[in-house]
Amino acid sequence: MGGDHGPSVVVSGVSIAIGLLRDVPVRFLLHGDEALIAAELNRHPLAKAVCDIRHTDKVVAMDEKPAQALRRGKGTSLWNAIEAVKTGEAQGAVSAGNTGALMAMSKLILRMAAEMDRPAIVANWPTMQGVSTVLDAGANIQCDAAQLVEFAIMGEAYHRAMHGVARPTVGILNVGSEDQKGHEEVREAHRLLRESNLDMDYRGFVEGNDLAKGTVDVVVTDGFTGNVALKTAEGMARFFASEMRGALTSSLMSKIGAVIASGALKKMRAKLDPSSVNGGPLLGLNGVVVKSHGGADDRGFANAIKVAANLARSHYAEEFKASMSQLGDVLVHAPAEARLAGSEETPE
Repeated sequence: MGGDHGPSVVVSGVSIAIGLLRDVPVRFLLHGDEALIAAELNRHPLAKAVCDIRHTDKVVAMDEKPAQALRRGKGTSLWNAIEAVKTGEAQGAVSAGNTGALMAMSKLILRMAAEMDRPAIVANWPTMQGVSTVLDAGANIQCDAAQLVEFAIMGEAYHRAMHGVARPTVGILNVGSEDQKGHEEVREAHRLLRESNLDMDYRGFVEGNDLAKGTVDVVVTDGFTGNVALKTAEGMARFFASEMRGALTSSLMSKIGAVIASGALKKMRAKLDPSSVNGGPLLGLNGVVVKSHGGADDRGFANAIKVAANLARSHYAEEFKASMSQLGDVLVHAPAEARLAGSEETPE
């Protein structure tokens, strides 16, 4: 029921996801207003055959504060979807709804898989080398060194499980590659990872231009920087696509050239399309929860469903627990300092 479009995009996205997951036996539980959902299912018979509706007329508004959403959470479509993961009725939950409420409810219902403050949102980032894992993409606005180390461990385990890379490379996003650059939390996290005995291929600091290069497999940053970088990249991708479309239709010769190069242009457009990488898992929970952009179209929502299905079928949980068991030895060397609380206001 959440996002900018509600059931129309979700149901259409389910229909597309069935094609993306053709080798996976899958069914869907759609939580929300039965009348609205049923009307959309009638337009998508393929989805109707594999969907069950769980009716509720209680919905979390997109602009609702997380604390307010929690107080009246039980019985809302968002709560019920996450509860289905806890009870085992579902193997994963996907929502385009209120990010802060999704984060708060997921933490309350599923609990954290380790002694962590909050989950981290992952962005699957297209690069010249393929795809990188970037976290946090908006869940934790402020992060101390210990949290950044946690993100490195979670991100490495996620990338190995989801992308089949035996030994992912890891870096911390910073304003420069020199050890003295950046704020104290970044420098301390860098020291901890560099001097630790973690079985991790840590490469040190990376800069903003390294995101597109794919310099490392896993890029670690706080949620503020990560979310700004993500939205900037998405905006630039749409800008380039718009400019290229204008240039290739500006004259007869341009149109002829576009026809000749149509195959290559389609490949480039697919790689630049934000919908192709939509779907950010909330890592660190005892269960699979994936956040879709609120403005995602049906193809974008379908990709978020695919991410959830693949994560549920992966070995991420085992990878994560094994990696987190090493965390205590790393943080014992950290200075005694209070953790910075993540802001309740979580970006979309």
